[in-house]
Amino acid sequence: MPVDSLRKGRFQYLPVVPGRLEFAEEVRRALLEQRPQVVAVELPATLYDVFLAAVARLPELSVILYTSNEETIYLPIEITDPFIEAVRTGQEIGAEVFFVDPDVGERPHLNDAYPDSYAVRRLGYERYVDAYRRSPAVPTAEIQRYAGGIAWKLQSCNPLANVAVVVSLNLLDSVIEAMNVPQEEPVSVTRRDIQLLNLHPDCLAEILEEFPYLQTQYEKRRYGSPAGGEEYSIPTAAERFIFADRQRLHLQLFTEAERQYESNTREKLSHWQRRMFARYSRNLALIAKRLLAGLFDQTVAARSIVDDNFAWELWALGSAHSYQQENSDIETVNIRGEQIFHRMKRIQLRRRLPKEKARVRPLGLKERKKEKTPGEWAEEFKGQGICSYPPEDIVVENYGLFLKKKGKSVLSEERTRTEPFSTSMLDGIDMRETLRNWHEGRLFVREFQKISGEVGAVVVIFDEDHNDHYAWQMTWQGEHSQESDMAFYSTIPFEHVVGPGIVRAEYGGFLMSYPPRRLYDVWHDTDYLFAESKSETLLLAALDYTLERFVVYVAAKPPRSIFRSIAARMGRKIIYIPIGQLSPISLKKIRVVHVLDGHDKRGIAKDYIW
Repeated sequence: MPVDSLRKGRFQYLPVVPGRLEFAEEVRRALLEQRPQVVAVELPATLYDVFLAAVARLPELSVILYTSNEETIYLPIEITDPFIEAVRTGQEIGAEVFFVDPDVGERPHLNDAYPDSYAVRRLGYERYVDAYRRSPAVPTAEIQRYAGGIAWKLQSCNPLANVAVVVSLNLLDSVIEAMNVPQEEPVSVTRRDIQLLNLHPDCLAEILEEFPYLQTQYEKRRYGSPAGGEEYSIPTAAERFIFADRQRLHLQLFTEAERQYESNTREKLSHWQRRMFARYSRNLALIAKRLLAGLFDQTVAARSIVDDNFAWELWALGSAHSYQQENSDIETVNIRGEQIFHRMKRIQLRRRLPKEKARVRPLGLKERKKEKTPGEWAEEFKGQGICSYPPEDIVVENYGLFLKKKGKSVLSEERTRTEPFSTSMLDGIDMRETLRNWHEGRLFVREFQKISGEVGAVVVIFDEDHNDHYAWQMTWQGEHSQESDMAFYSTIPFEHVVGPGIVRAEYGGFLMSYPPRRLYDVWHDTDYLFAESKSETLLLAALDYTLERFVVYVAAKPPRSIFRSIAARMGRKIIYIPIGQLSPISLKKIRVVHVLDGHDKRGIAKDYIW
């Protein structure tokens, strides 16, 4: 439907879906192109002054609080709301901003099941509006009274001015019909205790229509100047008409979350995980009858396809608003989703349109504490008495015992003898060999040769570290008789502070040697200077310190042949286990190490370690 079909005399109607980014862009484009003398917005006149004050605070977000009929109501002011954009752009072009909500009480309950607003980017604004108007709802008396109030407001504005009317799409036809006849002045309600409050940054994702990341990107695109003092060129009017694509913004969010996830955990997403994330989030969107998934559904998909850490990074980035500050010139309020639906004293969060109740905060994600001031936790790390975190030590020790048993089983498999059954079953039937030779009609049995000796040391190499990425080298001695000595190389933990006196690193490789209290600083031992890599240093130390015959070596590739000769001269034997044979989930659990600044930090570490 052409835009001109929405022009009725001096009134140009701009129907919108409240709260949606695409319609905010369409309103801005239309107002910048047409430059009307009056911009009429479907907002209540009794809140005119406080709405203008809230708009003046943008891009910092506010919430309007007032009391009506003994009910407390909150109205968040969002950057991507087309009504708010109409006010901002109207002020920018010097037009008179006129509020036309009749203020007759609670807005009538209309069908708010709009098609996903992203369809505007694919179909176009006019076709979207036309498709919606093809199946109009039958207006009730309440809707006609409300539309008549809007029409009375419009009929009372400047008779010589061109007026752009920004009105909800589901009210459009009722308002146009009401404009055909003179209307009577409606009786306005009284709103008491009107306040303008600053929104706390932590609550934005739970209460806003568009999640904060999209609102930040919209604001940056609108003016070309982001928060933080970075330099951006101001876009021209023509560039402002190049709309943001929500799907591309979602991809941008995913990419930033992936980069942050890799930086914090040193883990990379696989191609199949990206593909499955896209498919999973698409299916969640289809279930919700939308084209694209919201932040909540994206977080669910991230947690299901990758893990909780990636879901946290995605949620944290998506819920962050660059311009929002906790401290402001007005009072700050923190509104939680649980407060809206689960408190005994109910607080209603009212949009301009009623909407279905939805849980917008993902469940199951562990909360992470935050610093009150940047660098606060790093200042508490003195580095004079560092120690490990016992629950992590237990996990690593148990995995070391598992590797010792697996090493012996590997060696035993290598020394297994299989033969056709004759007089003895030996150690049992070899099912694989029997099935392979089923056509011969014979049974095959196997015999396990006894292995003399035990495994005394375990070396696990996650990364050979040819680029010196794992620059921190350390030797730790066991604190008690049940704990092994350990030598390892890892990322520098002091670059990743996660709590007061608590830092996080990732192993590149480690050696576990038992019994404890025997391991010296292997990284400065001159006997190992001929080693060509950190992994070879650990292997030499394992052969040197083990009291048993066997050493388990887990890595992506076996050690050089010279090490087998060295082991033979020392009366040792290396059992190589390809790291690809082990569970990646189990390896992921043992690869992270937290370093604590003293034993006193062990009591609080559980609240900060993730």
